[in-house]
Amino acid sequence: MTNRSRHPDRVVALGGGTGLPAVLRGLRYLVATGAMADLTAVVAMSDDGGSSGRLRRSRGLPPPGDVRNCLVALSAEEDLLAGLFQHRYSGEEELGGHNLGNLILAALAEQTGSFLKAVEVSSRVLRTVGRILPVTLEDVSLVATLEDGSRLVGESAIGKCRRQIKQVDLQPRTARPTPEVVDAILRADLVVIGPGSLFTSVVPTLVLEDVARAVRETRAVRVLVANLVSERGEDSGLDLDDHLHILEAHAGGTFVDAVLVHQGPIDGATVTRYQAEGASPMSLQNGRTEGPHVIRRNLLADGPKLRHDSEATAAGLLCAWAELSRAGAVREGA
Repeated sequence: MTNRSRHPDRVVALGGGTGLPAVLRGLRYLVATGAMADLTAVVAMSDDGGSSGRLRRSRGLPPPGDVRNCLVALSAEEDLLAGLFQHRYSGEEELGGHNLGNLILAALAEQTGSFLKAVEVSSRVLRTVGRILPVTLEDVSLVATLEDGSRLVGESAIGKCRRQIKQVDLQPRTARPTPEVVDAILRADLVVIGPGSLFTSVVPTLVLEDVARAVRETRAVRVLVANLVSERGEDSGLDLDDHLHILEAHAGGTFVDAVLVHQGPIDGATVTRYQAEGASPMSLQNGRTEGPHVIRRNLLADGPKLRHDSEATAAGLLCAWAELSRAGAVREGA
């Protein structure tokens, strides 16, 4: 790579849930101000719960919820139009529980004949910074194989699982990535993975064979944004070393160049509350001599819930990119 500017030109962020939008909010200002040329979100598409699941079953639509959250995060009008996109209908009637943005995406998909075009039209309406690509447009299900050999089908069931998960896959295994996903990863200067639910938001973006190969082979700096806390259910009892091992096992090889980890005080009452729910803060040991480079920053947002601060996370990602670029860790030729 010959780029020695202050910021990476091309960034790709992979994930889903609430973690990916937090990363996108922090990076969108760099694109808006011209400091960064291109930002692409690659979004997991295995959600089968809530409004997204209902639209999948009733309309044959790819799950729109995580895409909708990314549209809002990248919108120049987040406080106005994007707020409308996030409106959720109350009640238990037919509309109850649906997000307006999900319904708009469903309507646009039917009008244009393409979910991808629906995302593109919504991006223009919301004046989003960057682009959003579903990791696949095919109808896929998430399947988990547990340590005892049994299987669970569906993201909702896997997210609630209290038993140890050995592996997750997308079915059908022949599913192909959305056009441009692989090219975006291979052309990137920085690839961001996470934060997010390990088996239901992050791993599902890596198990498509062509995507996994691109993540392994790209000359970009590849940074994992570590979760702040473990989650009750799917990753209960796992630490960050476990997360690294699981991600790289699913991607078919070592690929993480750096891990961005929270380091800073967390209110004791908040920690106690999370521990009572079966979750605990996550960290990596200081003084590690093996494995990826570790960047430690205070990443915690204000508020009663443990969430990543978007601006602090973006600053940490730029720090990781700069440090590894200076160290020559990025392979020449990108």
